[in-house]
Amino acid sequence: MTAYEPPGPGTGPADGPGPAAGPGTAADPAPGPDPAGYDAVVLAGGGARRLGGADKPGLRVGGRALLDRVLAACVGARTTVVVADHRPTARPVTWAREDPPGGGPLAALAAGLGLTTEEHVVVVSADLPFLAGSTVGRLVSVLAASDADGVLLTDTDGRDQPLVAAYRAPALRRELAALTGDRGERGGRADLTGLPLRRLTGALRLIRVPDAVASFDCDTWDDIATARARIREHGHVLDEWITAAKDELGIDLDVDTGVLLDLARDAAHGVARPAAPLTTFLVGYAAGRAGGGREAVAEAARKATALAQRWAQEAADSGPAPAAGKPDVAPDATPDTRPDA
Repeated sequence: MTAYEPPGPGTGPADGPGPAAGPGTAADPAPGPDPAGYDAVVLAGGGARRLGGADKPGLRVGGRALLDRVLAACVGARTTVVVADHRPTARPVTWAREDPPGGGPLAALAAGLGLTTEEHVVVVSADLPFLAGSTVGRLVSVLAASDADGVLLTDTDGRDQPLVAAYRAPALRRELAALTGDRGERGGRADLTGLPLRRLTGALRLIRVPDAVASFDCDTWDDIATARARIREHGHVLDEWITAAKDELGIDLDVDTGVLLDLARDAAHGVARPAAPLTTFLVGYAAGRAGGGREAVAEAARKATALAQRWAQEAADSGPAPAAGKPDVAPDATPDTRPDA
């Protein structure tokens, strides 16, 4: 397990720079656009012994399988290879299997690497609930701007996490060939069975990026419980829910949630509380009728917000509503009591 600590000063990109960088260390570089294409290799095998043999990649955190969460973080990859037995996934992937199955991380890496073509390869495990696309992009950006063989995260204790990293594919192939005694020919992968990853990474020139959150992995049921609790914290739950709902509904749409929340507030306060969910539903329906997309949602939300504000203004201009069962007359008016009134 990689210990998890809540984000604080210096522990993540949102909190500013981390500790001062030493040799081979990157002090929390800012994320940026991916300067070069990359492929991703996701290692999703293993026996999950500390989870009693449970299907770890399929365990759900925030309503989404751990594997699907990692695949979402690697959405920018040109090819994503998952090394494991086939299973349903939220995104299309290429499947591979180490030979022999269960041969360990180095054998799995060799199997996945054989199906990649880009110079930069992101290598991650399938049990990283807090891995984000911005972190993946940051790893690739730092690698592309350097002459290093790889960039990996370190956890809260400063330990290397070689399965949350970006590498140069030629460097990986060179060291894998050296380990198997195979200088460019296929075969020999069985020689990698059971070898630890440090046999490969120890020969690479690496840059280290501290990130206690993204490096958190789930090896035990306590880790799963910690991850599930964190995403229900106030600062995370809404984004987690929206992402899970979009995946469940098959919606790949990036919208301004702040606009929709402001609309819901205006509808609830200016009209009636049940108007909030119904109005946001109508906005989604109208945006779909208009062809969908971020712009369609924004335009429908703008119109509905303007309507809710006009509604509220009319109520303010009219003064308090008359009490239930009372005639709508001025306070000093004399009611007409004639029989035909």
